[in-house]
Amino acid sequence: MINKWRRQMKQWVGKQFNLPEDVILELPRITMIGQIHAYIENHQGLITFTEKEIVLKMHNGFIKIKGENFVLKTMLKEEIIVEGKIFDVQYID
Repeated sequence: MINKWRRQMKQWVGKQFNLPEDVILELPRITMIGQIHAYIENHQGLITFTEKEIVLKMHNGFIKIKGENFVLKTMLKEEIIVEGKIFDVQYID
């Protein structure tokens, strides 16, 4: 109940101040260039990194990226850039 109210309040504040919902609600933003490049924002940590799979912690779940030949190009506190051949991106609650 409190989480629902908190989310509604964040959405209202975001609309009033014209702020992007991904920032207010701590949602991930994933920008992909074809199958070769992924830029993920608002992550909370790298859980798994192999040549074929990447798992990132999000505020409310995980993001799993499957593919091959992954290379970690950049990793900052809340941003990560991955290159390789991407086959699948999943959001897991």
